[in-house]
Amino acid sequence: MLPPEALPVFFFLSFLRRFFLIHSERGFGSSCNSIPFSSLPASSSSVPFAFSRRRTFSPFGTNARHAMGLLGKVCKSVKLGKQKATEVTETKICTKRPPGAVFKKSSPNGKITVYLGKRDFVDHISHVDPIDGVVLVDPDYVKERKVFGHVLAAFRYGREDLDVLGLTFRKDLYLASEQIFPLEDSEPPKRPLTRLQERLLKKLGPNAFPFFFELPPHCPASVTLQPAPGDTGKPCGVDYELKAFVADNPDDKPHKRNSVRLAIRKIMYAPSKPGEQPSVEVSKEFMMSPNKLHLEASLDKELYHHGESVGVNVHIANNSNRTVKKIKVSIRQFADICLFSTAQYKCTVAELEGDDGCPVGPGFTLSKVFYLTPLLANNKDKRGLALDGQLKHEDTNLASSTIICDPSQKENLGIIVQYKVKVKLCLGALGGDLVAELPFTLMHPKPEEESLPPQRPPQLTQNNNDDSVPLDANLIQLDTDGTTGYAEQDDDIIFEDFARLRLKGEADA
Repeated sequence: MLPPEALPVFFFLSFLRRFFLIHSERGFGSSCNSIPFSSLPASSSSVPFAFSRRRTFSPFGTNARHAMGLLGKVCKSVKLGKQKATEVTETKICTKRPPGAVFKKSSPNGKITVYLGKRDFVDHISHVDPIDGVVLVDPDYVKERKVFGHVLAAFRYGREDLDVLGLTFRKDLYLASEQIFPLEDSEPPKRPLTRLQERLLKKLGPNAFPFFFELPPHCPASVTLQPAPGDTGKPCGVDYELKAFVADNPDDKPHKRNSVRLAIRKIMYAPSKPGEQPSVEVSKEFMMSPNKLHLEASLDKELYHHGESVGVNVHIANNSNRTVKKIKVSIRQFADICLFSTAQYKCTVAELEGDDGCPVGPGFTLSKVFYLTPLLANNKDKRGLALDGQLKHEDTNLASSTIICDPSQKENLGIIVQYKVKVKLCLGALGGDLVAELPFTLMHPKPEEESLPPQRPPQLTQNNNDDSVPLDANLIQLDTDGTTGYAEQDDDIIFEDFARLRLKGEADA
């Protein structure tokens, strides 16, 4: 007689036995098609999906044990795959796309379509990468109206669900505007067509029109403030978008049915020449003490990349009559909001407390190295933390440091992000604390330069003058073997739909 506590387990195992017996008669392979064979580990690739037809009356039969072991391997493989994917995307700013990929997005009524070569535009301090692309227009729908394009930076300082009675917590800063269709014959072209634009115009036909925007220098960076776990809607921060719409005048309010909005991002990579090695020396004197407590802290370098450990060298020379009881080392992020009223937000992104070698009594010295790694994965629950601008459901990281070249233009940078290492010596309730701070730079490394494509034949060049503008190495590079003519390469373009969050739950995945 089974005890009452074992009855649920017995019924569950009986159900499993009956389930595997039924499918062993039909052939178990037909019921396992939903499990991808590629997700199985290499060690289980030789395990067949068709089980034997031998019947067993034990709930722990061979078929049940074999199936449970196979499903356990599948679950373990899928779990490990998710962990590896998380580790890879945590320190990446974007995923690599196939050569020739072009982003595409259409208006809800399908009358205008925008084609864009890339979404990330690099700030080179002296200038920002130009925004160029092509708009496909339906002339029968537009008729006497015009197609305009805007590039604007929006600063959102409140949640979307609080926008009521016409009051919005969003400030739009127009940066560039242009009439895309119809072309104005009176004005000469501002810039020769890029290689991508020429190929798109040839592929899309006569109803495609190019556009070109230049962002002004010292424009705000794409920064997002991390929302609370229960917040919904767009997070606060600075984001960029490219908008194309149909209207009679550029100041008219666009309609959603005939307008296209594309989220883009302005990023900045680490400079090629890092700064000097940070170091600081501080001292503290006490009453009735002949000498001071001396603290010297330094970093091994000034520039760190996302996901890299920061080494903090600490040297203590205690010539006072007090005792150092504890050492605390932390990395703090400072976010200065400079768009309206200057405000500063501080957040600790990594912290370490060391008791090894403590207490440091009078007349003793201590030298130690602390290693800290600032990661977003360890700060998911901190509201107001500055992050790099996010596109679609891609993963992001801590915001990169803001490089300030002209302090007089500080107000135009939007949200200024800085990082500092704080070393704190705890001396007890009566002795107080001794604090030292070391600023450093945290950014993404500059990607390797891609090789330039072969030059086009002279008969296919639009401008044969000697002063023509050379090709930009940052544009989309298409694979060529050096023998194929330029006119035969238009089929290499791959159109990728440009959309924000496709599913509501993908942002938390």
